[in-house]
Amino acid sequence: MQYHLNGFRPGDPEVCDAAPGRDRQGPLPETLDVLIVGCGPAGLTLAAQLSAFPEITTRIVERLEGPLEKGQADGISCRSMEMFEAFGFAEKVLKQSYWVNETTFWTPDPKNPDQILRNSRIWDVEEGLSEMPHVILNQARVHDMFLGVMRNSPSRLTPDYGLKVVDLTVDTEADDHPVTVILEHTDPARAGERRDVRARYVVGCDGARSSVRRAIGRELRGDSANQAWGVMDVLVETDFPDIRRKSLIQSANEGSIVIIPREGGYLARFYIELDQLDPGERVAGRNITLDRLIAAAQRILAPYSFEVKETAWWSVYEIGQRLTDKFDDVPEGDGNRLPRVFIAGDACHTHSPKAGQGMNVSMGDAFNLGWKLASVLKGLSPPEILPSYSAERQSIAQDLIAFDREWAQIMSERPKPASGTPGEAPKFQRYFIEHGRNTAGMSVTYAPSALIGEASSQDAAAGFELGARFHSAPVLRLADAKRVELGHVVKADLRWRLFAFAPEGDPTATGSALSHLCDFLSRDPSSPILRHTPKGADIDAVIDLRAILQVPHTAIDLPSLPELLRPRKGRLGLVDHEKVFCSLPGDEPDIFDRRGIDRVQGALVVVRSDQHVALVSSFGDHAALARFFDGCLSRQDRPVATAPRRDAAVASAG
Repeated sequence: MQYHLNGFRPGDPEVCDAAPGRDRQGPLPETLDVLIVGCGPAGLTLAAQLSAFPEITTRIVERLEGPLEKGQADGISCRSMEMFEAFGFAEKVLKQSYWVNETTFWTPDPKNPDQILRNSRIWDVEEGLSEMPHVILNQARVHDMFLGVMRNSPSRLTPDYGLKVVDLTVDTEADDHPVTVILEHTDPARAGERRDVRARYVVGCDGARSSVRRAIGRELRGDSANQAWGVMDVLVETDFPDIRRKSLIQSANEGSIVIIPREGGYLARFYIELDQLDPGERVAGRNITLDRLIAAAQRILAPYSFEVKETAWWSVYEIGQRLTDKFDDVPEGDGNRLPRVFIAGDACHTHSPKAGQGMNVSMGDAFNLGWKLASVLKGLSPPEILPSYSAERQSIAQDLIAFDREWAQIMSERPKPASGTPGEAPKFQRYFIEHGRNTAGMSVTYAPSALIGEASSQDAAAGFELGARFHSAPVLRLADAKRVELGHVVKADLRWRLFAFAPEGDPTATGSALSHLCDFLSRDPSSPILRHTPKGADIDAVIDLRAILQVPHTAIDLPSLPELLRPRKGRLGLVDHEKVFCSLPGDEPDIFDRRGIDRVQGALVVVRSDQHVALVSSFGDHAALARFFDGCLSRQDRPVATAPRRDAAVASAG
């Protein structure tokens, strides 16, 4: 973590200085840049990202009177953990959560089908898929983490509770604050009290019954599996041996259970299969009680004992998958309009909870949208990038719903004897293994667009798939020999990362490929850094260059590298020493081997602020780099350096 850039700063470095006039939040203003509706996972992710930019006037409203205390979602995928690292609170989640290490599978005992028997166990996450684990943590705690980011930001952003949307209109002819929202207080003491707010953009994160979605004419469409399930968080006494492992259980005739151990060492969540529902029937009409859930669990878990000591929360639901056709307010086929209203999370897609993707995909929606909105509002990107949110995320939701529908069906099937090779795993285990990347959140890959380049040079870095998230690997930081995960430099700060994987050879030699790249980026008029970095901003304010070298860290000193890799920044012009990394020492495979990077030619890898790979090119293809950034960033035309400045240490050595 870097701080003290603009002078010594005592106290907690995670608490930013409040921006002028933002030491505390005032009343809801009449005009806003962004109004977020709903304090669920999507809304808070978006608010946390935008809160870092006090020049963007952001507010978030919530119809409830206060923050969530007991969340329904609890599974946090590996991909979401990578995102939490970008927001700075992954370590807190790792410390407080339950880590899902193993998953066990239980089927009817062939000798006594009325009882269950452990069939097998596997590692929950594929080896090497991520540096982050799959974890379990109460949704309310995740909300607390995002609320902390907002509270400690320069904006000092906090939710405006007790407000609901009763109407929303968009003036398509207006350029300034075209969205008018009518809000109404939900506090009985202020019943009927309303106020109007005008915003440049509105984002509806207000759940499956979204008022924002209805206002823009979108509709959730889909079907129901006509299957009732119960869920309960309980403190239990049991002799079931896998009570502290994630367990998938199929009984012969009593239904299925998914056991998810919870954080804290004692609590566990049970998803319990219940009744088939008639077409169109709602589960509320069955009047299912907690006692019935407990009794069903006891029957399915036979021959093991199961006694509930305390219930923290329980509910019943019917499985259904629904989706909207677009995630913004632009009519299909209208190429003359740009979006002003967006929907995210359950407002535009709903599915069953057993795949553990509801909260994760909702946060992914907001992570995709947040940096785009902020970049447009700060003038770094043109508003023409905004339609990419719906294009990218709607297709991801479609894939998730297809996966969720099949997974829910398989979990509700009666177990059948394995066919084929003796010892073959049951169907639900095979499907779980085959689709492990889905549940880990790693199946998200965006198609080529203005924000994702073409795969013409993918062979230069085969392990960094275009459109997929940047797959981190360990490296050694040159300045202090610290082992770090390279992906952890990609923060939720709007900046693009340009990773320069240098070709083999001496990177300090005159005429090296690395020196040519730095000379182009710092001196050529077509340099994307010069074209797109605002005047007066730090040189890495928009595009953050990082170099990864193949030479040992003991064979090179930082001052011998081009100045662009040790830039002077901030009010005091201090040198940033953390831009260069080397391969790991010893026999451990380095990042070049792990990610299939061409050692001879090297590679350039561009990564978006949401951690997805946007471009892979050969190391010397500077023109491809310039063309790509010209397509997604606005021109700023920073002055070209007239001559390279040599650091004092280098000058004295010469």
